[in-house]
Amino acid sequence: MATNQPATHRSSALPKSPTGIQGLDEITGGGLPSGRPTLVCGSAGCGKTMLAMEFLVRGATQFDEPGVFMMFEENAAELTANVRSLGFDLDRLAADKKIVLDYVHIERSEIEETGEYDLEGLFIRLGYAIDSIGAKRVVLDTVEALFAGLPNHAILRAELRRLFRWLKDRGMTAIITGERGEGNLMTRYGLEEYVADCVITLDQRVAEQISTRRLRIVKYRGTAHGTNEYPFLINERGLSVLPITSLQLDHEAFEQRHSTGIAQLDHMLGGKGVFRGSSVLVSGSPGTGKSSIGAAFVDAACRRGERSLLFAYEESPSQIFRNMRSIGIDLEPWVKDGLLQINSSRPTLHGLEQHLVLMHDTVSAFLPAVVAVDPISNLTLDRNEIEVKPMLMRLIDFLKQQQITTLFTSLTAGGAAQEDSQVGVSSLMDTWLLLRNVEFNGERNRTLNVLKSRGMAHSNQIREFVLSEAGIDLVDVYRGSDCVLTGTARVAQETRELAATELRRQDHERKLRQLAAKQKTIEAQIAALQAEAESEAAELNFTIAQETLQEKTLQQNTDVMAQLRDGDKTGKRRIKETQ
Repeated sequence: MATNQPATHRSSALPKSPTGIQGLDEITGGGLPSGRPTLVCGSAGCGKTMLAMEFLVRGATQFDEPGVFMMFEENAAELTANVRSLGFDLDRLAADKKIVLDYVHIERSEIEETGEYDLEGLFIRLGYAIDSIGAKRVVLDTVEALFAGLPNHAILRAELRRLFRWLKDRGMTAIITGERGEGNLMTRYGLEEYVADCVITLDQRVAEQISTRRLRIVKYRGTAHGTNEYPFLINERGLSVLPITSLQLDHEAFEQRHSTGIAQLDHMLGGKGVFRGSSVLVSGSPGTGKSSIGAAFVDAACRRGERSLLFAYEESPSQIFRNMRSIGIDLEPWVKDGLLQINSSRPTLHGLEQHLVLMHDTVSAFLPAVVAVDPISNLTLDRNEIEVKPMLMRLIDFLKQQQITTLFTSLTAGGAAQEDSQVGVSSLMDTWLLLRNVEFNGERNRTLNVLKSRGMAHSNQIREFVLSEAGIDLVDVYRGSDCVLTGTARVAQETRELAATELRRQDHERKLRQLAAKQKTIEAQIAALQAEAESEAAELNFTIAQETLQEKTLQQNTDVMAQLRDGDKTGKRRIKETQ
């Protein structure tokens, strides 16, 4: 979008006047050379008058630089009606003395009769218009009409050289439009010889019945500028130019993560989802669920209160609403709340460049936090890869510069390599999800795996991708020693394994019960043996004690008898005592 501030890349060596045209100021490094004429040339219908008029209107309304539009082909009423479709109210601007519209009618027969072969009257007329509003900008559209009205081209060339010098001396930032010439000539009468400061060519091409407008800066003295061809679009908001070379790899990288809208997928992506401002590619063959992931992606963003933009090239909005409701995703309320905008169109409606300019323009107007393109491969149908990849790089780089989290889906053709995005941009993506159809046991099932996800730990496992009325689910596939099973084969195998596990569990419990019973039997036997041993030990102890007492008594009697034999009287007494 045009801003009220001059471009940040303005050269300090050469003063520039911002055009206010989206993209053009970025390509030119700040605008057109101040106080100097710029030549805009091209064939009929390529947008010369529209570019010049927007330059004048933006200068008057945004940069406080009134302007004069001098026309030689259509009158003021016709021009006012033509540019009203761009939202420009020239009548109001003229009434506010912001713009002067001056139609110069050149009639060859009148000139031949009077014999006037100079442009002095034109100088006076233009000077009066400039002074009447204090103009800073001038447009001459198209000055080549003078050649058709004036017979002496040699004098006219000299007068034009004087006119351009006069504009420079008055410090006018001017645009002179010219018709494209033949051969190597940019204009029919070689106007580029007089305008040496800045030359811009516009081109309208038709390839395979698709029209595309492009802009190129042929030369711009005293400053760096983009030199490539840039597609541009004319719509109800004016001109939009999609820059290329001015986009640099200087976008900010964020640590913040956003959910994909699928909890199990977030878990596969390190448990937190994708990085904010990153690009996600979802590729797969038809019917693998790419659009469903895209719908979940924008639905999650809307649930966070963020604006989302969905570019759909296969289905209408109402068809998308109906289809996504079948898997538990209702997008229609988000559209009514203004959080979601769906742009549906056929890829053949415009050329690739025009589609990208439209996307650029829509993103700049809606300012979404999340963008989904479904599928991006449809924009590249029957196109040369050399042309396609740079165009898609422009879009991806632009979205990264705007810090927008983006999801692209890509349709892979049947028989193509599985790890092939088909559009040649997989290396530009931060995260790449691959969806596949797996045919086995008489049915087809979907699988998903993460091919890459920069800056985070992620799963390397394959998950079965299941769509149902309950929503999107990712379940573990069955991984055997020699195969991977999905769908009913997985369920049947899991059922068999569960049954086998249950049988093993019951068998284990039976064996454990038997072991416990045996342990109890052994413990009872041990207890009985221990009791028997204790009883025998008690009996043995009693016998030992009895025998010990008997031995002691016998010993005492023996001792007494011995003493009696020896005449020991005490022995008698001891015998009596013992008796």
